[in-house]
Amino acid sequence: MSFIDNKKIGNLIFSWCEDLFPVNRSLTGNGVRETLKYLQGIVPELKIKSVPSGTKVFDWIVPDEWEIKTAWIKDSTGRKIVDFKNNNLHVVAYSHAVDEKLSLRKLKDRVFTLPDQPDAIPYVTSYYEDRWGFCMSHNQLMDLDCDEYFVFIDSHKFPGELNYGEIIIPSTMEYSEEIFLSTYICHPSMANNELSGPTVAIALAKWLSELSVRKFNYRLVLVPETIGALVYLHKHLNPLQKKC
Repeated sequence: MSFIDNKKIGNLIFSWCEDLFPVNRSLTGNGVRETLKYLQGIVPELKIKSVPSGTKVFDWIVPDEWEIKTAWIKDSTGRKIVDFKNNNLHVVAYSHAVDEKLSLRKLKDRVFTLPDQPDAIPYVTSYYEDRWGFCMSHNQLMDLDCDEYFVFIDSHKFPGELNYGEIIIPSTMEYSEEIFLSTYICHPSMANNELSGPTVAIALAKWLSELSVRKFNYRLVLVPETIGALVYLHKHLNPLQKKC
C-alpha cells in the first residue's frame, strides 16, 4: 500500500508534531540536529549538511552555536515563577548567561509579554544582538508582587556550525526542470509556525519518493531562518536559477 493511500496520514503527521514539539530548536545547535535526524528516520534520502560559524554568505555571517542547559526566575521566597524546563519559550533565544538579583522594576525591563493575548507566552529571539531576557504570559507578569527576584540562565555561545536538511528526488523521465520546496526548522514549541511546515513537507517528500513516475526533479530544503535560506542560496544560486 502506498503512503498516499494511508487514511491515517493526518494522525501520523500529528504524531510527528507531538514528538518534535518539545525539542528546543534555534538557529543552530542540538535541537536542529535532533529534529533533522528524526525527519531523516522518516525519509532516509534527507541529507544533513553543515556550514561553520563565521562563514560569510552574501553580506551575512553564520553565527556561533547557542546552547542552553537551564534557566529560571525565582521570587524572594525561592519559588520558581518561570522555568525553562517547563516551557522553552520562556527564554529569549540566544540569551547570554546571567546570574543576578533584580528589583521588580528592573525585571520587567527584561520580560516580554503579549498584552493583547494575556495568556500566551511570546517567542522572542536575539540572534544577532548580545542580550538576555525572559518571556511569560502578561497575566503572570501582572501577578508579580515581590520586591526582588533572582534570575539565572545557564547558556553559552561557541564557534560551531549551522545545520540544514536537503532532499533531492530525481525525475524518472530524465527531465531537467526542478520544483523547489523549502520550510523553516528553527522555532521551538509553536506547532502552527514551525512544525506544520516541516512535517507536511516531509510527508510530501515521502509520497513523492514512492511515486513510480515523476516528471520533475524535486528539491526540498529544511533550513533555519533567515540565515539558513541565505546559506542555501549562496551555495546553489546558479543551478536554482537555471532549473527551478
